[in-house]
Formats: sequence, C-alpha cells, structure tokens
Amino acid sequence: MVSTTATSRRPAAAPQAPPRRTGLFALPEAHWAGAALVLFLLGSVTQWLGAPAWLWWALYLACYVTGGWEPGLAGLRALRRKTLDVDLLMVVAAVGAAAIGQVLDGALLIVIFATSGALEALATARTEDSLRGLLDLAPDTATRLTADGGEETVEAVDLAIGDVILVRPGDRIAADGTVTAGAGEVDQATITGESMPVDKSAGDEVYAGTLNGTGALRIRVDRRAEDSVVARIAGLVEEAGRTKAKTQLFIEKIEQRYSVGMVAVTLAVFLLPLLFGADLQSALLRAMTFMIVASPCAVVLATMPPLLAAIANAGRHGVLVKSAVVMEQLGTTTRVAFDKTGTLTRGVPELTEIRPLPGSLFAEEQILRLAAAAEYGSEHPLAGAVVRAARRRSLSLPTATEFVSRPGRGVSALVDGRSVQVGAPAVLAGVTDPAVAEVYALVDDLQQRGNTAVVVLCERKPIAVLGLTDELRPEAAAAVSGVIGSTGTTPVLLTGDNEATAGRLAGQVAITEVHSGLLPQDKVAAVRRLESGGERVTVVGDGVNDAPALAAAHVGIAMGRTGSDLTLQTADAVVVRDDLTTVPTVIALARRARRIVLANLAIAGTFIAVLVLWDLIGHLPLPLGVAGHEGSTVIVGLNGLRLLSRRAWRRAERSNGRRSVAGSPR
Repeated sequence: MVSTTATSRRPAAAPQAPPRRTGLFALPEAHWAGAALVLFLLGSVTQWLGAPAWLWWALYLACYVTGGWEPGLAGLRALRRKTLDVDLLMVVAAVGAAAIGQVLDGALLIVIFATSGALEALATARTEDSLRGLLDLAPDTATRLTADGGEETVEAVDLAIGDVILVRPGDRIAADGTVTAGAGEVDQATITGESMPVDKSAGDEVYAGTLNGTGALRIRVDRRAEDSVVARIAGLVEEAGRTKAKTQLFIEKIEQRYSVGMVAVTLAVFLLPLLFGADLQSALLRAMTFMIVASPCAVVLATMPPLLAAIANAGRHGVLVKSAVVMEQLGTTTRVAFDKTGTLTRGVPELTEIRPLPGSLFAEEQILRLAAAAEYGSEHPLAGAVVRAARRRSLSLPTATEFVSRPGRGVSALVDGRSVQVGAPAVLAGVTDPAVAEVYALVDDLQQRGNTAVVVLCERKPIAVLGLTDELRPEAAAAVSGVIGSTGTTPVLLTGDNEATAGRLAGQVAITEVHSGLLPQDKVAAVRRLESGGERVTVVGDGVNDAPALAAAHVGIAMGRTGSDLTLQTADAVVVRDDLTTVPTVIALARRARRIVLANLAIAGTFIAVLVLWDLIGHLPLPLGVAGHEGSTVIVGLNGLRLLSRRAWRRAERSNGRRSVAGSPR
C-alpha cells in the first residue's frame, strides 16, 4: 500500500509516470513461489521414477529454501516481537516433517504458503496502481489567467489558492474551486455519483478531476491539489484498505494460542522422555510425530476447500470473489448498502415521459421528432436520450440547420422551417406566453417525482415538457428482495443524487432507508455508523465516488461493466456479468460455505485430538499418524468441494426467498 505521507507529498495533479501494469510474474514473491513449485514437481517426478534418494532430497530441500526463506524470515521477525505466527509454524512443521523422513509433505506445505504470499503481494501492488490511477483523474497542467488578461500553462501542483484558471469545453478541471464566470454542464459523477451532468455558473463549486462539457468556465482555485476532493478520496481508500488488511480468516484468529501451545507441547514431548532416560532417537521420533499430527495443516485445509469451492462456483456464475477471507466475510453480512447510479440503475438517462401542454397542436410523436432533430447535434447526455427515444419509435429525423448550443440553457435549431428550442427551464427566460405558468407546473411535477425536466419550444412558444431519468435495472427489485431473503434485513440506499430522485427510486425497489446528497466521505461515514451499531455491511457500488465506502465496508462489491478501475481494484468482489441478482445469491452461498467450514473444523479438530492423545498416552506409529492426519484432510476437503456443484448455486438462489423481514416484499 502507498503510505499516507506519500500520498500527501504527491498531490493529485502532480506530474508522474503512468501507472505501472503489475502482473503476477513481475513480482519477486511470484518468482520465489514459482521456483518452489518447479522444484517440488521435479522432486516428485524424480522420486516417482526411482532416482537416487540424494537427488530428490536435494530438489525438495531446494524447494524448502526458495519457498520458505521469506515466510521463515518474517516469522523470525515476528518472534522477535514476541509473536508466533502461522508462517513460522508451517515452516517449522515442514522442517519437522523432513527430519522424520516426510520430506514431500513438508515441501507441499512450503509451496502452498509461498503461493499464498505471492497472491497477497499481487493484491497489494494492484491497489497501489489503482490509487495512482485515481490521482491521475485530475490533469497535470492548467491554463492560469494572468493579471494582464493573458494565459499561461502551469503545473496543476503549482496552483495557489486564489488563482483563476480557464477550463475549456471537453477539458477536465484541474483544481477544486468556484466558478467566477461562464456557464456549462459538468459531469461530476466520478466525485458525487450524480447520474446527470450538473449546470454550473458563477458562484457554483466544482471539483478537480470532473469533466467540463459545453461552455468555457473561469474558476477561482479554492484548494491546493493535495487537499482536493479527489486526493481525499485516494486517502480514504488507502486508510480503509489498511484497516481491512488486518482482517483474517476465522481460524487465523486463534493461531497465536494454538501455535504457542503446539510448540510448547512438542518441546515437552521431546524433553520429558529424555529426563526419564529415553534415548534421543525415540524421543525425537515421538516429538516429530506429535508435530505432524498436531500440525494445523488439516485445520487450514478444512477451512480453505469450502471457501475456494464457493469462490470457483461464484466465478462461473459471474461473481469474482477475490479471496477466501472475502468469501467468509460475505457469509457474515447482516446489512447491504446499494449505490444508486450505475448500480441499481444503468447510469444512462432515458426519456420516460412526453407531457404536451394542454391545448397543444402537436402530438407526442411530432414533439419528439422536433426535439430529437434539434438535439441531434448536441453532445449532452440528455440530448442523446431524446435522440435514442426517437430512434426506438422509428421516427425519421429532418436535418436541422442554424444549430446553436447555449451552456446551461439548451440548444436551438431550425427544423422543418420552424425555430425549435430544447433545454432546461431556464430557456423560458423572456418568454411571455400565457402557457409559461403551466410549463412550470409540469416541471415541478416531474422534478418532484425524481425526473429531469426538459422544455420544448416551437416558434418561442412552449409546446411540451419532457421527463428524463436514469433507467432502473430490470432486476433491481428482485435483487433487493433477494438481499432481504439472504440477510433478513432491508438494504440501505447511499447516493449522491438529490432527495426526490433517490426517494422515487427507493420506492420502486422497496428500500425504506435512504441517504441522499452524499459525497464520498459521507458514504464512508454512513457505513461506519451502521457498523458501529453492530451491522456487518456489504456495500455494492460502481463509481470512483463509491471506492472509499467499498474499502471501508465489511465487504465491497463492484459492478464490473460500469465500475471504474479504482472501484474494481478496491472492491473485494466484482459482479462481472452485470447481473445484480447474483449479489444475494453469492451472500447465501457464502453463508453455506461458512457452515461447512465450521463442520470441517469440528471434524479436523476431532481427528487431531484423537491422534494427539494416542501419541501422548500410548504409542502412535508414525505411518498411522500420517495416515490419520492425511485422511482427515481428505475427508474435510471432499466435504468442502461439494460447493463446486451447480446444485449448490441453485440452492443458494432458492434460499433467497425463504426468509423475509416483517412487512418486506418476498
């Protein structure tokens, strides 16, 4: 992870090298793990072919060194801090296995641990890359206006509070600030999550990294680059990621006591017989047998197969779960929080209503044909929605002439010899037609129901009001119902959109708790409030503005098709196929995996207890001890692998509807 101090030293707009593409085999940890695996395979093959013992022993021992030096060194460093971790315990168990002739078992342990370390290093490196990508949202340079009215290009990091910059159409804004002159539409979904571009004019606040649409803006810088909202988002992601990095599997939470107890008992099993006259070889054999049968290998494997099988099954059905820890945490989810734009909705505006004025001489299709023709030359997202609606109705659009775009107001053009204007209600300024009052009434009605209102005028007379909104995913209501079935609680909606829009959508999908108008830090605060009340929150989102909340949550799930690079890297799981109903299903699957883990731990623990008591009280032959140890591993492994079947996924789907909270839809 990038340190906090490093983030503050390198502000969002600072010039920097492009983010490095980190592959698994570019990491030194992967090199060591790969070498250990190759040596293990060579040792196994030469042993199976009957080669001299010294040869396959040498290969296995080389595997020990290449794969075990790093966890062993880390374990020794932890030991200096008076902490005994499972890495050192596994290395010691592997060495112990080699000491009594079971060198293959020990080498297999080394390979498993080296591979795990390489994957963890890959996750860390990709997180660093995603943070660098976030900081690159803001441009490296800005056009600063000089005192004599000229322009100069400067590094964005050198902008000072009070400087005035010029942002032309299509440019990204280089600093947080306030518009002093000009007007335009700014797409700030990366920061606030709002589905529609926001009209900006003098006095309005803008954010670094957001995209200016039409119209030039003069902006007074209010914050230095390192204090911008986008830089703070990176800091929030990093801070939350460091906190979540401490999370461990359930079995790892008891590893300290188990490790200390196992080492203490192993030493006692070795030393006490010596004090009573036993010979060195028999005492060492008994102690190594104890270390083998008491080794946590079976317990670890009892934990991993169900979780890994659930991960593989989820992956086949379009949900990428990034680790066993995540799958286990999904199984403990008690509350789900959904983002709105791009998650419950598609993130694309669509025309939903055409409201002709009473007494209008134009039919709906005529109104749409005129509006779409006028909007055809505009790059505004709302214009695109109007044009798409006309095409869906197979309307032929005449060629518009004399096209003019006015930032913050709309467009005008000559269509079929008529002057047509389409735009925000501000386009009515100066219109004296008596119908204006009715237009404002329609605008208010549409906005109260969460729509964006667009006014259409023909020959300077209002003829209709169009209602546009972000389209709800068709499976959104079913996904919310499934979450209620999986968790027993109603989800929460967290969005940067306004209260009316958020409330309308929440009503459509039966969500009763809504938090609207949230900036990224507000979403983090909302998640932490829920978790401080005892909830284990899973957040589902897609945008850069959701990344801090995904990082801070118990589990973060990103929508794959609409998700930003940062969100996909920050999230613990990704819905690859863009099907929201897989969210409750994977939670139900994770719950079942957790139940199997607990059952497997009981099985493994029983085997270990029987074998240990046999070795301590009686005389457990080493081959029988190894057979019992490995047999328990096979049993729990096969039990966990049941979750690989398609039947397990279908069962998880069915379980979503079995439970519901009072008053909630099933």
